[in-house]
Amino acid sequence: MPEQPDFYTTTGNKSGLWSWIFSTDHKRIGVLYLFSLLVFFSIGAAFGLLMRLELIAPGKTIVEAATYNAFFTLHGVIMIFLFIIPGIPVSLGNFFLPLQIGAGDLAFPRINLLSWWLYMAGGLMALMSLFLGSGPPDTGWTFYAPYSIRTGTNVTMAVSAAFVLGFSSILTGLNFVTTIHRMRAPGMTWFRMPLFVWSLYATAWVQILATPILGITLLLVVTERLFGVGFFDPAKGGDPILYQHLFWIYSHPAVYIMVLPAMGVITEIIPVFSRRTIFGYKAIAFSSMAIASVGYFVWGHHMFTSGMSDTSRAVFSFLTFIVAIPSGVKVFNWVASLYKGSIRVDAPLLFSLSFIFLFSLGGLTGLIMGSLATNVHIHGTHFIVAHFHYVMFGGAGFAFIAGLHYWFPKMTGRMYSERRAKTGWAFLFTGFQLLYFPLFILGWQGMPRRYYDYLPDFHPLNAASTVGSWILAAGLIIIFFNLLRSIRNGGQAGPNPWGGTTLEWRTSSPPPAENFEVAPVVTEGPYAYHHKKDRIL
Repeated sequence: MPEQPDFYTTTGNKSGLWSWIFSTDHKRIGVLYLFSLLVFFSIGAAFGLLMRLELIAPGKTIVEAATYNAFFTLHGVIMIFLFIIPGIPVSLGNFFLPLQIGAGDLAFPRINLLSWWLYMAGGLMALMSLFLGSGPPDTGWTFYAPYSIRTGTNVTMAVSAAFVLGFSSILTGLNFVTTIHRMRAPGMTWFRMPLFVWSLYATAWVQILATPILGITLLLVVTERLFGVGFFDPAKGGDPILYQHLFWIYSHPAVYIMVLPAMGVITEIIPVFSRRTIFGYKAIAFSSMAIASVGYFVWGHHMFTSGMSDTSRAVFSFLTFIVAIPSGVKVFNWVASLYKGSIRVDAPLLFSLSFIFLFSLGGLTGLIMGSLATNVHIHGTHFIVAHFHYVMFGGAGFAFIAGLHYWFPKMTGRMYSERRAKTGWAFLFTGFQLLYFPLFILGWQGMPRRYYDYLPDFHPLNAASTVGSWILAAGLIIIFFNLLRSIRNGGQAGPNPWGGTTLEWRTSSPPPAENFEVAPVVTEGPYAYHHKKDRIL
């Protein structure tokens, strides 16, 4: 038996920190992104736990109101701009996109490395905003004007951090689109690409076209803060509603930057663990492009109570319902792919099934918010917080963890403890439900979001939610302890432990520096399970 490849040297042939942070190998850059993401996620999660601890009872618990405002601002900035938006594309996408299309690397390796450097620069700027200037930012992650212009806290650095992170996102999108167009293996036509690649392709176009709008908007905020130019402050002739339009023109498509790659991960896992060809390949591919396209035109549903014409509200409400159709197509096709499958319930599938359930619940509550009458009632309440976390963490977060477990053997050459993975899943899923579902009820009862204090009537559900955050945190600790421990101590995985059919499973684990010893030639679709009794290798 040949010697097992070494995760620390195979992906670039050299070891040592210097060889990693200056490597242009897409696999090493993907691993750099992965560890950076998890560090920032840990910091953001710590802020979230502190927020929930403060809300365990009415009145002051651990911090003052100003500190609480800083907690939810940095929690949002870190989780949105440093974890969920870049998350799957820059880590799993960077690592597996070239492998899945049979390429040796991304089209622009040096630009890929530059995007990681920009990501790290933006992340460090966001953390520095806590300690520099006249206090940490307190505006929330949306930086709504005119408060973001008038507050004396260090908003300028936090906004600048998001601006830098936008450049990183644009460069990644350009790299992915060029790679998919120009570097597919011989025989890999558009409809032979894995659906994870399709999801990254749709996401990349959103990154390229929508992110500059956010960059310009944030630059205007910095300009107004530094030079007093009246873009958004009504006292200077500006329009704060204009800020909301510009911000959400980017930030609603950004929801699909977060969710589309997650959908791609789920689409890779389900056929492998059900031993069936994916149901409705073209429908899933086209639905990814439809979500990305229609998602540009629904931003106004964030502003139903901000002031716009009845006609505009009706149009945005209608489009909000329309964008749910391609998402429903995906859910139907995932469930249909499981029908009569030879299902193997391992950790990747457990997290994938959790994604389908949680994302569906988040999507259905999104339709409640998209309805004009109910939106007026629940706008600005904890109902919004619950919906957002069901879609983002219940969706993108669970899919990210599913993808980590699915591709962990390929990335490291090691297997993790299945028992620990399932234990972590049980804690995570239970804690998630206890943490976030009570917020739907609190929001429907009228509890506003972002408030430091609340009426005693809301105490029982807030206390339950805080307990849920502890269970969820325990699940995360078990999951990541299991994965980190397995990098060194896990059993050898072999090239294809799950019996996958896409190209990444045709090379060693971890892959060699150039990905393939012999350039692959593609002769059939990516999910070709021809035999019902096809055994897992």
